[in-house]
Amino acid sequence: MESRHLQAPVATLQQRGAAASPGRKQKAAAGRDEKNRRALGDIGNRKPAFVAANVRGKGGAKAAKQKAAVKPKTEEVIEISSGDEGAKAAEQKVSVNLKTEEVIEISSGNGDRRTSRKKVHTLTSVLTARSKVACEVVHKPNNLAHDIDELDADNELAVVDYVEDIYSFYRFAERYSRPRDYMGSQVEINAKMRSILADWLTEVHRKFELMPETLYLTFYIVDAYLSVETVPRRELQLVGVSSMLVACKYEEIWAPQVNDFIYISDRAYGREQILATEKAILNKLEWNLTVPTPYVFIVRFLKAAMSDKEMENMAFFFAELGLMHYSMVIKHRPSMLAASAVYAARWTLERSPRWTETLERHTGYDELQLGDCAQHLLSFHASAAESKLRAVYNKYSSSRRGAVALRSPATKPI
Repeated sequence: MESRHLQAPVATLQQRGAAASPGRKQKAAAGRDEKNRRALGDIGNRKPAFVAANVRGKGGAKAAKQKAAVKPKTEEVIEISSGDEGAKAAEQKVSVNLKTEEVIEISSGNGDRRTSRKKVHTLTSVLTARSKVACEVVHKPNNLAHDIDELDADNELAVVDYVEDIYSFYRFAERYSRPRDYMGSQVEINAKMRSILADWLTEVHRKFELMPETLYLTFYIVDAYLSVETVPRRELQLVGVSSMLVACKYEEIWAPQVNDFIYISDRAYGREQILATEKAILNKLEWNLTVPTPYVFIVRFLKAAMSDKEMENMAFFFAELGLMHYSMVIKHRPSMLAASAVYAARWTLERSPRWTETLERHTGYDELQLGDCAQHLLSFHASAAESKLRAVYNKYSSSRRGAVALRSPATKPI
């Protein structure tokens, strides 16, 4: 056992240039030549992968920085040095013909590796650019507008290549998915009753700790259903409960069960009633729930505003105040409501400038267009503390939401 362990280091030293018998030297040299030929044959069939070795001697000899540079159709020289203080370092050079355009620098001191590559354009970005040129929709970029997607260029989930096309489609789709003015066709329901229902749904949404998308989709389903169906007063809450159930199934990972809604509504409706209303809603809406709500716009606009957490909370506060009022939902598009919420938030927080070139570019609205809607949102904030419908105000008065509702209401925008 001991003899086997002692033979291994001796063989290693002999291969590194230590003293050895002449017969063994010839055999070792022949073996090295054969291995080198095989190695060179393998290198010629592989993509370049270089390892620069730098071995320190026992006495701590200073390591030299090694670089391997490869250029198109040129010879590369790889130097491998090993040394001891008492022995002269042997240098070996291997010349390899390689065809590549990659340049790699290897530093043995800190292990850094820097690669210079050509910038690669994805197929999606190329096709998108060609389509825009063909359709003559390419505009000269505005130097004053900030590229809000620059930092997400490597994030696949940000879909930077076609995020602008997505929001262009949202703006197109919101014209046809908006609910019509339905209060004239409702016999027993008025705008005040809808506000009471919206206040209660906001409170239920908070107690269930649901996603924000669920609340916006719930309001859309309620308004869309009431646009095409006459509902008695006693069933208005049932429509709200069933609408939130549908929205939860669409948006949530763990949706509340029917029994949860029966309990939260104080057993005003049974299981069969909720499920039957759910089916009626989906049939009336033709199962079309993929619509642009104010939420999808406000997320994008907040990114364009380079917002912080305080501005986000304030903007969502104004957006939910707007959803409470029937006139705001019917009169203004979702994108208009979202942009006005961001504009009102910047006014309340006294951010300067109030509106930027970047925001105007991504929202599609200037300050003049937002003035009327934003003014209504600011007036809702001013009267929220005295209102009987306080679900939104209480929600954003908590420290969890930054207590943004407690801030002083802003003055009228200029």
